[in-house]
Amino acid sequence: MQFDPTLYVITDSTYHTDETLLHAVDQACAGGATLIQLREKDSGGRAYLALAQRVKAVTDRYNVPLIIDDRVDVALACDAAGVHVGASDLPVAVCRRLLGPDKIVGATAKSVEAAKAAYEDGADYLGTGAIFPTTTHVTTKITPVETLNEICRTVPIPVVAIGGLNADNMDVLAGSPIAGVAVVSAVMKADDPRAAAAHIREKVLAMRE
Repeated sequence: MQFDPTLYVITDSTYHTDETLLHAVDQACAGGATLIQLREKDSGGRAYLALAQRVKAVTDRYNVPLIIDDRVDVALACDAAGVHVGASDLPVAVCRRLLGPDKIVGATAKSVEAAKAAYEDGADYLGTGAIFPTTTHVTTKITPVETLNEICRTVPIPVVAIGGLNADNMDVLAGSPIAGVAVVSAVMKADDPRAAAAHIREKVLAMRE
């Protein structure tokens, strides 16, 4: 599946109701998000699927691919574009086998070795970070920009920088061969998610030129 990783917006429902989350996703898409990931670390399968179906109805209107964090079963059940997995989730090779060749499989890679393994196992893109400390409830370990750049040069698939990034601190990535930037709070916590998404996308595009 073809996809554009320029601006990858990841949800965080810890400060949203379902309705405000859906509104934020809608506005992020309107502002130029190119990928949306639904991340529900604390939801059971039934609740995760119910929300995923509602989020997909929004992303489908904008023709933006929806990625499901962690849960291949939920991704299959809602016919999402794909799944993103970390080191403690199902292996990339298993996800690829379950999802088939036409879905997106993304993987977290914090080292060159992990990046090579994920690529060889069938990952379509990598998320690398955290570049900065984050305010999300996900445990993070800082990844130097030098490591990010080395990963980009090592694997032939898109690499997306993630972790505490926003429009004001992205200059640290200037000159990096990344394919895009993933953000959580910078859009999901913004008073105006549409404007925030548009501003970040503009900066990413300018940085890649």
